[in-house]
Amino acid sequence: MTVYAIIGGTGLTQLEGLTIRQAQSMDTPYGAPSADIMRGEYAGREVLFLARHGQPHRIPPHQVNYRANLWALKQAGANAILAVNAVGGIHAAMGTGHFCVPHQIIDYTSGRAHTFYEGELEHVTHVDFSHPYDETLRGRLVAALAAEGCAYSGHGVYGCTQGPRLETVAEITRLERDGCDIVGMTGMPEAALARELALPYACLALVVNPAAGKSAALITMAEIERALNEGMGKVKAVLARVLAD
Repeated sequence: MTVYAIIGGTGLTQLEGLTIRQAQSMDTPYGAPSADIMRGEYAGREVLFLARHGQPHRIPPHQVNYRANLWALKQAGANAILAVNAVGGIHAAMGTGHFCVPHQIIDYTSGRAHTFYEGELEHVTHVDFSHPYDETLRGRLVAALAAEGCAYSGHGVYGCTQGPRLETVAEITRLERDGCDIVGMTGMPEAALARELALPYACLALVVNPAAGKSAALITMAEIERALNEGMGKVKAVLARVLAD
């Protein structure tokens, strides 16, 4: 049976019907993960949860220990990853509250520990990353979004920027020219590390604001938090459908 790990915010531990059995503190060769791994059960299925930014929400995107997070989840028994990401909308279809299940990603980050294959190696390893997201998991997320009646796009290109600042209008223009539909700060190296560990991985992205220059108004944290609060119920419902499948 698939053991799903969900990477996201602390609110996801409150899925209706979820029973938390254990908060598991783990160490890895790459240091400590962002938070304890919450081990629970949903609809008879074992589920793992990890708060990407810690509990409380305190670790900025460029300082998340992505290697420790993915390593710990695999050691805890995860064999599939569902990542929840808050993003900005670039494409006209990606309005606030819209969901996207991306099929591709472009990495604009720098300086992040992005691979397990470094140091004293016996040989060089190249991992195919042509299609960064697992198609089976993507299909399950898309089916769940449709069943819940959510506004969503079943494909999209995620542009991952360094953060923690938001992007300039010129940067978003560049990302749009490159083919990006949404922009976020946590999609990489998380997806690539999952691939190196042979963990099927998919992303459920919730648009929480128009990207820079896509609205006449300035982007505010109040606006983002409001969109997160309004969208979290739908996120939980979608994940519950996938977990119960």
